Amino acid sequence: MSKKRKFTALLLFFFLLGSLMGALYTHRVSARSEGKEGVYEKLKLFTEVMEIVQREYVEEVKPEDLIIGAIQGMLQSLDPHSSYLTPDMFKELQVETKGSFGGLGIEIGIRDGILTVISPIEDTPAWRAGIKAGDKIIKIDGEPTKGLSLMECVKRLRGPKGTKVTITIMREGFTEPKDFTIVRDIIKIKSVKARKLENGFVYLRIAQFQERTADDFSKAIEDLEKETKIRGMVLDLRSNPGGLLNQAVEIADFFLDKGVIVTVKGRGEERMEFRAKEEGTLPHWPVVVLVNHGSASASEIVAGALQDYGRAVIMGRRTFGKGSVQTIIPLEDGSGIRLTTARYFTPKGRSIQDKGIEPDITLERAEIVRDGEDPAIKEALKHLKALSIYWRYLEEEEVSGPLKEVSL
Repeated sequence: MSKKRKFTALLLFFFLLGSLMGALYTHRVSARSEGKEGVYEKLKLFTEVMEIVQREYVEEVKPEDLIIGAIQGMLQSLDPHSSYLTPDMFKELQVETKGSFGGLGIEIGIRDGILTVISPIEDTPAWRAGIKAGDKIIKIDGEPTKGLSLMECVKRLRGPKGTKVTITIMREGFTEPKDFTIVRDIIKIKSVKARKLENGFVYLRIAQFQERTADDFSKAIEDLEKETKIRGMVLDLRSNPGGLLNQAVEIADFFLDKGVIVTVKGRGEERMEFRAKEEGTLPHWPVVVLVNHGSASASEIVAGALQDYGRAVIMGRRTFGKGSVQTIIPLEDGSGIRLTTARYFTPKGRSIQDKGIEPDITLERAEIVRDGEDPAIKEALKHLKALSIYWRYLEEEEVSGPLKEVSL
C-alpha cells in the first residue's frame, strides 16, 4: 500500500474514531460492553473495506465519494424517507416549499421498496399526461429505480423547463408497464382555490400545504363571504400530498376552538402537541372533507383531527398513510440529511403511518375529474345540504330551549 493511501485510511479511521468517542461519552455507552460486535469493531471493518476498495476496485475512486456513499447507504437502510441531500438537492428542497420549481408535478414516495406516485399535482405536466396516485415508477429514462434513494429519484425527475423525461409506469389493471414521456415545466402550485357552489355553499380546495396556505385560505374565505352568506363548506384535500406541518395545523385550527390537533411522537418519551386556539375560529358551518388515496401527510393530519372531533364528515377513499415526520438537518458543506424523527398521531391517538384515514362515507369515484362535473363534489354538496338542515335545527333548539309541560 502506498504511504499516501495508508495515511488517508489512518486519517479517516482516527477522524471517525474521535467522532465516535465523543458520541459514546455523551451517551455514556461503553464500547467494551458491546463485545466483539461492538461499534469499534465495525468501524475497523469499515476502514478495512474502504482500503480494499481504494486498492482493488477496477477504477480509481475518491475517498470522499466512498464516504458520501456510505452515508447514503446508512440513511437508506433506516426507512424509505430518510436520505442524504447533496448541496443541490438541499437547495431544491427549500425551493419546493415556496411553490415553484422545474419538474413534472408529482409527489413521490417509496412504498414496499418501489418508487410510488403519492399524488399528481393539479394542472401540471404529469397531471395532464394521466399519471395517477398509486402508480409505480419502474424506470426513469430507461434506468431502473430499484435501489435508488427517494432524493436520487427526485433529482432525475426534476430538470429545466422544456426538457423531456420518460417514466415507465406499472398500474393496477395494466398487463405490462407503460412508458409516459412528459415535458418538464415550471411547476407553480396555487395552494388554495375557492368558488361558490350554490345557495351559500362554498368549495375550497387545498392542493398542497405551502408557506402561505393558511393566509391564502383565510383570504379566500373573506372573498367568499362578500359574495354569499356561507351555510356550509366542501373542503377538498383529494390528491393533496401534504407539505408543511405548521400550515396543516393552522388550517385545522380554523375549524377547532380547543383541543389537540396533532401529536408528534419522537424517540423514547419525546412528544410535541399542537393545540387549537379559540381566536380566529370560523363559524360552526357544516363541513364535508373530500379525500382519496392521494391525500397524504399534512392532509391526513387535517382530516384526522376534524374526524376525531366530529367537526366534519370525511368522504371519499382511504388516504395514503404517510404519518412520519422528516426533519431536514443542514450540514456544514451546504448538504443536508432528511431524517425520520417522529410520527403523527390524531387527537384520539390513531397512528396515520401505513393506515391512513378511513372516510366516514366511502365513494367509489373519488378521483378529481379534470373536465366536466365532478361526482364527488356533487355527492358532497348533497350531504352538506342535509347537514345544513340538521345544523339549523340544532341552532333553533338552542335558541328556543326545551319545551316545557303546560297544564290546561
